[in-house]
Amino acid sequence: MDPDDLVARARVVALPMRERFRGIDVREAMLIEGPAGWAEWSPFAEYDDAEAAVWLAATLEELRGAPDASGGASGAPGVRVNATVPAVRPEAVPGVLARFPGCRTAKVKVAQRGETLADDLARVEAVRDALGPDGRVRIDANAAWGLDEAVTALEALSRCRLEYAEQPVAGIAELAELRRRLGGSVRIAADESVRRAEDPLAVARAGAADVVVLKLQPLGGARRALGIARAARAEADVAFVTSSALETSVGLSAAARFAARIDADLGGDLDHGLGTAALLAADVAADPLLPVDGRIPLRPVAVDPALLERRAAPPDRRAFWLGRLRRCLPLVEEREAGRLPQSPL
Repeated sequence: MDPDDLVARARVVALPMRERFRGIDVREAMLIEGPAGWAEWSPFAEYDDAEAAVWLAATLEELRGAPDASGGASGAPGVRVNATVPAVRPEAVPGVLARFPGCRTAKVKVAQRGETLADDLARVEAVRDALGPDGRVRIDANAAWGLDEAVTALEALSRCRLEYAEQPVAGIAELAELRRRLGGSVRIAADESVRRAEDPLAVARAGAADVVVLKLQPLGGARRALGIARAARAEADVAFVTSSALETSVGLSAAARFAARIDADLGGDLDHGLGTAALLAADVAADPLLPVDGRIPLRPVAVDPALLERRAAPPDRRAFWLGRLRRCLPLVEEREAGRLPQSPL
């Protein structure tokens, strides 16, 4: 695609968060309008150009006309989503969960900088109490624990009857060893070990996870992500769940269509991590994709021009994003032409 044309059609927004999440208070994103509607590009600011270019491949796929990812579910009420609980104090948990009406599952952030295992346990117990015995509780450590630390933490947290623990340790070998040590007491989900790996199937081949987390932008788009899922299923008996990368409602709309496809094609029955518009204090749509009755709908998002103006990023941040776009476009083109190393899919 022509860089000058993309730059001319790009808008950069800065959206405040309700609570600090993943170390940020403001979520920045680039939105690009194409013939079929808007697409989002929102790699985190600290990611280098090589990783950001993978995200851009997903955006360009959307702009070119994304593959039908609805799984024939256009008349469905939407996809089920989980609540997401940042590293808040236990007394704040009910207020956070109230933003996710009808959600039967909650993902709780643990192992955050400055927090202790006692803090994590108190938060997870508060979520378990709020959801009741039939609720599902999953945790996400973002690879912050070492192996021995993860064993200790998960043995303690398992009393809260965890659905699974997402990326408790960093490496694939550590994930596999952790599964062995836990003996099935806690299921393990892989996120970073799939989306940031040269070989995204290595987790499945190593028997390192029970669940594979699929994120649409970080995996380079629906075609590649679905290919990874099908190949992983051929390697091992793993389940799949999709999750957001803290996108605006534009990115969540694309991710929801992909989630519906995963459920339809691969028999998914896990609630997806796509209710995260509830973590934003502002969005780019007057009718954002917020959870209702535990679901977000499968529908396009109408971007509000007034909100684009109101939430426009400062000039220096817009310049950062436009420069990044110009640098990453050639990387996408080189990868698509086969001139850069490719992962197996």
